Amino acid sequence: MFRSFGPTEFLLLAQGLRWTVGLTALAFAGSGLLGLAILLCRTAEARALRWAAEIWIQVIQGTPLLGHLFVVFFGLALFGLDVPRWLAATVALSIYGSAFLAEIWRGAVQAIPKGQREASRALGMRSYHELRLVILPQALMIAIPPTVGFLVQLIKNTSLASVIGLVELSREAQLVNGATFAPFLVYLCTSGLYFVLCFPLTWLSRGLEKRFSRSR
Repeated sequence: MFRSFGPTEFLLLAQGLRWTVGLTALAFAGSGLLGLAILLCRTAEARALRWAAEIWIQVIQGTPLLGHLFVVFFGLALFGLDVPRWLAATVALSIYGSAFLAEIWRGAVQAIPKGQREASRALGMRSYHELRLVILPQALMIAIPPTVGFLVQLIKNTSLASVIGLVELSREAQLVNGATFAPFLVYLCTSGLYFVLCFPLTWLSRGLEKRFSRSR
């Protein structure tokens, strides 16, 4: 027997935000660390490292996130590894996000005028010190707005973790809808909760983009 959708059911939906926010934070941290490593390989002098980074980016960007989730969660189980749902989702989202963040940051690095590189090389800096001390601090200001914009996409992509049974906001909505059979109200409220999470970040991203464009 179905029950009506009310405040209790809305609170159940709100509880799903805990895993959505937590999963986003873990995945963004993982994406950032892995993406930075790929960026360093992408801009390295060694051709093999650049090729490896390019292949990683093309493969990850050319395959769906849903496939990454299935490979990590179900694929590792074939080898006898019992991977927790939250860990599988974190790993899959981190792998997926790393390719996009690496490209965002590479674009920011390439936006730095060539004169900056020439000046650092004239001072005798090695490529690593040039990247760490000259290029990256300037590229950071350029990369912040699109990075925040990607974070918004990452929040919404966490909804795919529901396919492996992780009870985040999207999965909680499925459970509440199954109990109330009120899909319009359930998913309207779910969309509103996603909006509450994403809109401040979208506003922040646009504000930072305008601020940095004026200061350049």
